[in-house]
Amino acid sequence: MEVNLISDTITLPSPGMLDAMKNAKVGDDVFKEDPSVNLLEEKVAHLFGKEAALFFPSGTMANQTAIKLHTNPGEQLICDHYAHVFNYEGGGVSFNSGVSCALIEGERGRITASQVASKINPPDFYHSPLSTLVCIENTTNKGGGAFYDLKELEKIRLVCDEHNLGFHLDGARIWNALVASGQDPKSYGNLFDTLSVCFSKGLGAPVGSALIGSKKDISNALRIRKVLGGGMRQAGFLAAAASYAIDNQWDSLTEDHRKAKELKDVLDTLSFIRKVEPVDTNIVIFTLSDGVDESNFNNKLEEKKIRFISMGQGKLRLVTHRDYSQAQHEYVFDILKTLKF
Repeated sequence: MEVNLISDTITLPSPGMLDAMKNAKVGDDVFKEDPSVNLLEEKVAHLFGKEAALFFPSGTMANQTAIKLHTNPGEQLICDHYAHVFNYEGGGVSFNSGVSCALIEGERGRITASQVASKINPPDFYHSPLSTLVCIENTTNKGGGAFYDLKELEKIRLVCDEHNLGFHLDGARIWNALVASGQDPKSYGNLFDTLSVCFSKGLGAPVGSALIGSKKDISNALRIRKVLGGGMRQAGFLAAAASYAIDNQWDSLTEDHRKAKELKDVLDTLSFIRKVEPVDTNIVIFTLSDGVDESNFNNKLEEKKIRFISMGQGKLRLVTHRDYSQAQHEYVFDILKTLKF
């Protein structure tokens, strides 16, 4: 049996999704004439209570576009030191927008309003970069799938308003946060100026993200997407998959979260595991006990065809997803319980 827990990005389209893709009505989205893309953009904007949305080939491009919208070269954004926009987007904040990052050491990737306030540079102190944007990631990747309390996000919004800062949500796994918390998507739309949401992680679409915001911001985002090379032609085949996922594939997230918590329960019992971080959604991060060689551990699981990923600094990660079956789940249990070091 083969099990891939590297990421929730490795899923394949479900039969219903393939049918939706096959039957999609398409046009040229560069001219905004693809009906399936237009429908998806309207759907996701309405879902979050915003005016407009724009379909992107990747979440990274959506985030980079948002940063470009809210900043000018030489300015600075504020984010957690675990943030995807800082760690995993190829230095795009500097390459694309010419901005730097003021990093906060939050709790599992989550930052507070007081921490944000402490990082804002005085606007009249020209020796420092001008603070213009706060970026929040929800759920947090390096933070092990942790999600925010809306009350803290409301406090950060007040800080942003007081200091005239933009507020952007990297919502690559916002669907997991919504399911785990029972929060309303419109609550996020009310708080953030712009939001990026990904369809190719928990919801199981093959490709695509969206940037959501005001009509003005999305109109400007269209130009930035063009500059970044993100315009696609008959993108409706991909948009149809995303629409199907929104309409039909939320329920499996609950199962993903259950399986992740059960993996934590098993890992907690094993003598060769030093620590398992809290599990709130579908990401399990753990470290090995002192004296257990990481390469040896990796090789033993690789021999059993169980794949996962290293996040560096001794942290290992498992991510559950809709293509991770109950039979595979039980197989992973069995293998973990029989390992010896």
